[in-house]
Amino acid sequence: MTLHPDYPLETERLVLRPFTRGDVDAVHDYRRREDVARFLFDPPLSREECAEAVQQRIGQIAFELEGDKIVLAVTLRESGLLIGEVSLIWRSVEARQAEIGWIFHPDQHGFGYATEAAHALLDLAFCSGDMHRVMARCDARNDASSRLMERLGMRREAHFREHALFKGEWDEEFIYAILKREWAARQGLVGSIASNG
Repeated sequence: MTLHPDYPLETERLVLRPFTRGDVDAVHDYRRREDVARFLFDPPLSREECAEAVQQRIGQIAFELEGDKIVLAVTLRESGLLIGEVSLIWRSVEARQAEIGWIFHPDQHGFGYATEAAHALLDLAFCSGDMHRVMARCDARNDASSRLMERLGMRREAHFREHALFKGEWDEEFIYAILKREWAARQGLVGSIASNG
């Protein structure tokens, strides 16, 4: 199975689209920040590093092979302002598993944009992508991210304590997940997609 979505993906207030070279400054505006990098593997990024990251993301728009990523710019429908990004990683072809992630500009927190964008990406994963399970992970101190996972109906499956060194200190990580049939039940789609999951 492969996944080649028709872009853009649109929600009530957002447009999720492939990245372009013109997005570098907007991405740098949030990826340069210490408060954004705090829970990411990367440190704050320079403009040059953001340009390299955007160039890489431009080609990450489909699933062909296990490990492929779909990484999309999230923009406001009315203004076109780029406010963050969402990602979907194909973790297992055989078990139909994916991992979802997000990064948003702190100025855009508190408006429900991350929930709306992640909801659209879960729809893509379970409907067009026919995934069986989608998981997400976050630092145990990242309350905003864990609350988002819970709003999406994801269940906490693990709490890894001091399992790895992360930026010089012991990392604690939450793992959340949702099954296709659980997502379908939340969307009122039990008769359509749940039977295939």
